[in-house]
Amino acid sequence: MTLPWTAIDTVLLDMDGTLLDLHFDNHFWLEALPARYAERHGLPLARSKALLAPVFAAQHGQLSWYCLDYWARELDLPIIEMKREVAHLIAPRPGALAFLQALQRAGKRALLVTNAHRDSLAIKLERVELAPWLERLVSSHDYGFAKEDARFWQALRQDVDFEPARSLFIDDSLPILRAARTFGIGHLLGVRRPDSRGTDKDTEEFAALEDYRKLIEGLEGWV
Repeated sequence: MTLPWTAIDTVLLDMDGTLLDLHFDNHFWLEALPARYAERHGLPLARSKALLAPVFAAQHGQLSWYCLDYWARELDLPIIEMKREVAHLIAPRPGALAFLQALQRAGKRALLVTNAHRDSLAIKLERVELAPWLERLVSSHDYGFAKEDARFWQALRQDVDFEPARSLFIDDSLPILRAARTFGIGHLLGVRRPDSRGTDKDTEEFAALEDYRKLIEGLEGWV
């Protein structure tokens, strides 16, 4: 994969599914949480999953979907403590940390731009050392709008001095990539396999990141 690095000053990076393996999040929301909900309410696991699926779906794309406080209230479960119980599953995607280091060597700005709740972000940073390689760690909860919302991008631009047209944004969510494109982000990449234990994803109109090593090779070749 070749990117026009001479036209890119800033790299905006999603966290879950982009820098970190999405397996942790998928396991938590699709397996661990339904199991605890089933235990709490005396339900079979299949019934718990069936009940929760439409509840989750109703919040997709909204800030509430990513808010641990919201789900703790709605489900009456200790969400943060439950996440810590399976935190051993948190892991970087192969080559992600090396890519961050390569960006720093090349003099590119790198910012984390995530929908993750600050409490979730804190748990993940305890497990994977991302902060030293990033200029800013931005959570959509700081602004009150999810990345799917145009207002998030407006708030980010007001908060962070960057040129959208000279920025690269990598994210595993197609709705978010489309929102970024509408805002004017000049370079966009999806992610082929956000969950290492899942299947390949169709990134549709977006080029896909498959291996960070190829990005690193292109970046180091540019330098």
